[in-house]
Amino acid sequence: MGAQEPVLGAGGRRRANGALEAEILGLLHSAERALTPGDVAERLMAPLAHTTLATTLARLKGRGILERTPLGRSYAYRPVTDESGLTARHMHQVTDAGTDRASVLTHFVDELSDDEDLLRRLLGSDG
Repeated sequence: MGAQEPVLGAGGRRRANGALEAEILGLLHSAERALTPGDVAERLMAPLAHTTLATTLARLKGRGILERTPLGRSYAYRPVTDESGLTARHMHQVTDAGTDRASVLTHFVDELSDDEDLLRRLLGSDG
């Protein structure tokens, strides 16, 4: 198996883990339409090999973060939900990863400060 191509950011520096996915998701969220890999490549801050970009888009689609539709000889990609929805999905995945969901949620709520009143209102609780 060959070595993977380094994923470089602006200035030729290696991107941090997840930075490429975050940049791509940001571009897709701000777009007014679904984007092809070529469209995404044109908008990226640093050039990227087509294969790396196509692989990243396919992985995001495989994880249920993006949906794709055929467009000519390619696909056009768009997020399945807005940024808030993706964050909520991620929070759900994190709480599911713990062995004691009640404990995870208890710690999460205990660390809330400014958001505690909002959370109570959303849950319909008076305290």
